[in-house]
Parts: sequence; C-alpha cells; structure tokens
Amino acid sequence: MYTLQSLQDPIFLMLYGGVAMLAMLAGIYLWLTRSLGIDPDFVPPRTLRRWTAAFMITASLSHVWWYVLGVYWLADERLERDITAIALDHITLVPLVMSMLLRMLQDRQRRLWPWIVAQVPTAVIAVEGFITHNTDCMDIMHYWQVAVISTFVAYYIYALIQYGRWLRENYADLEHKEVWQSLLFVVVLFVVYEIYSTNPGVMSREYLAQLNTVAIVAFLLWRVETLQQLDVKEEEEQPVAEGQEETDNANVSIPSNIGTLLQVYCEKPQLYLQHDLTLTQLCEQLGTNRTYMGQYFVQQDITYNAYINGLRIDHFERLYRDAIAKSRTITAQQLAFESGFRSYSTFATAFKQLKGQTATEWMRQQTE
Repeated sequence: MYTLQSLQDPIFLMLYGGVAMLAMLAGIYLWLTRSLGIDPDFVPPRTLRRWTAAFMITASLSHVWWYVLGVYWLADERLERDITAIALDHITLVPLVMSMLLRMLQDRQRRLWPWIVAQVPTAVIAVEGFITHNTDCMDIMHYWQVAVISTFVAYYIYALIQYGRWLRENYADLEHKEVWQSLLFVVVLFVVYEIYSTNPGVMSREYLAQLNTVAIVAFLLWRVETLQQLDVKEEEEQPVAEGQEETDNANVSIPSNIGTLLQVYCEKPQLYLQHDLTLTQLCEQLGTNRTYMGQYFVQQDITYNAYINGLRIDHFERLYRDAIAKSRTITAQQLAFESGFRSYSTFATAFKQLKGQTATEWMRQQTE
C-alpha cells in the first residue's frame, strides 16, 4: 500500500486499519480464551488454536510494518522498502500458515522445521538485495516462494489423503473432523500472496487484498471453533485381550470370532446408533484390540466408517418400512437422525455411496 493514491484514500485507510484491528482482536481472542464462542459443544485442538492466534496477530502486525515502512521509514526508497516488507511477510506469515495447516491434521504430528528452514534463502536474498540494491532479488524471492508453496501444497494434499484414510479407519462420524476446506484456504492465501508480491498499485487489488484478509479471518475462526479435538490417548493401541497374543501388524492372526462379537456387542444392541463412536470404543465393547479390528475390516475390504454407516442405513430402511406399514408420516431427515447420523448431508452422501441411488429415490420405490 505504498502508492500515493492508497495513502490519500480515506475509505481505504479506514478499511486497512479496520482489517488490522480485526485480525489482532481475533488473534487475542484465540490466544487468551479457552471456551468457544461459536460452538460450545466442541473442544478444538489447543496447538491449532495457538498457531492460528499467532498467524492472526502476525497478519495484523504485517499491516503495521507495511504502513510504517511506506510512510515513516524508507518512504523514498521504494526498492528497499519493498524488499523489507515482502521479506518480513515471507519469513513470518508463510511458515505460520504452513504450521497452522499441518496442525489441523491430528492423525500424527508432522514436522514443521523443514518449512521454517525453507525461508532462510528468502532472508539471505533480501539482505543481499537490500545492501546491493539489486532489483532482481524481488523476482528471485518471488520464484523461490512459488517453489516452496507449490511443494508444500503437493505435500499437504498427500497428507490430507492420509488423514482422511485415518479418519475413516477410526471414526464413525466425520462431522467437524475433516479439513478438506483448508485446500480452498491455501488457494485464497496464494491469491493474497500474488496480490501483495506483484501489486503494481492498482486500487482494486488493494481493496481485494483487504477483503481477502477478512475472509481468511472469518474462515479460520469458524475452522478453529468447530474442529473437534481428537484425543491422542484414545487412539493409542489398547492392551491385548486376555488369551490373545500380540503380533506384528503385517502378520496379524485375526481371531475367528470377530464377526460374531460384532453381531453380539454392536449390531444386536444397536451400538452403532451412538454418536462419535470410535474404533477404540468399539474394541472395548468387544474385548479385543484395534490391531485385530483394523485388520478384520481390511480383510472385509471396508473401512470402520463404512461398516458403521452401513448398519445405520440398514436401520434407516427398517424404520422407513415400519413407518410405511403403519401409515405414519415421517421425513427422511428425522429418520436419518434416529439412525445415528448427525447431519442429513452426511446421511445422503453415505446412502448414495452404499446404495447407488439417493434416499429420496429409494423411498419412492418403496411406495410404488
């Protein structure tokens, strides 16, 4: 925001200051509070809350140093101020974003230091360009960041696939656990980065950058406040049941009575209707361990999530047929909730995947 036009635009300056204040308040809120203001039913991961707060506070400070460098310090040295401000953004905001995104994935702790170290060349290039007044350093920094960000996006897509597989192998309900929206967040951030690093002073881009920042703050508040913390201790391997011998995962000898145990302790008592039923909890009911259960589902060529959803959909069908037989008026949404699903959209997706048709189409067929 170094152009004379932006500095003389009172509306833009009000927006610029307001966005900085919004980011700062959001960051302080996340840093200091433990209770949720959006959805009190969920406890977010503490580390994610801290990283997100750090990012928002730094984003607010970024507004400050852009303004200070453009108005009070290096005001007449365009190359030096651009190098300084952009380099500060790169070595602070970029690794904070990457750390925050990786902390959304709770299947395991992924290393953050490679992405922090990746900003060292940026700092070296910036210092060299500032001292030598080398105009090429801006392009070099830009290309380096594109390479780093592109590498991270490829890695993050791979990590998301791993995370999604882990969720389906351990959780019956995926609501407020999946984080695929973070890919869209990465795209928005990349747009903001391009605007800031290639901004020729067009006011429409200046306004767009601020509006994008508002959208980012809103998204992160929603994501942090609704992403459920997954208890790591809960997912640790449970002790082997008495009489069962622990073996290597690659050579697990699955007890022959797993199927019977599932019928007795899960299907008949309708344990699958319990919300947020995890694989660990199911194993505790059966008196077995996660190794055996995981290998059993692999052998059946299904995931734990698919198994539970299949039972819930069968329950839905029984409820619907009973309602038809008794001439009761009932909605698919109500029956989906009674069948253990937290949301109708999740039910509809699971029904279509299992049956190859929508729930509405299936219900219509039952009355023909």
